[in-house]
Amino acid sequence: MIKCHLSRLMGEKKVKIADVSRAIDVHRNTIALLYYEKAKRIDLDVLDKLCRYFNCRVEDILEFKDKG
Repeated sequence: MIKCHLSRLMGEKKVKIADVSRAIDVHRNTIALLYYEKAKRIDLDVLDKLCRYFNCRVEDILEFKDKG
């Protein structure tokens, strides 16, 4: 299972979905799906933009958790 920590990162920076969407030029729905952990896939370009925006690594946004 993949866990997305975008909501935590956004909370730490006190930014809204619309703020991130505007700043990285990605559709608001894409950010919302990641924020609410409803996304079925993520483009590498979006992941790259998020990492640059939050000045973090991929592992800070996405985490693999074993179900067992």
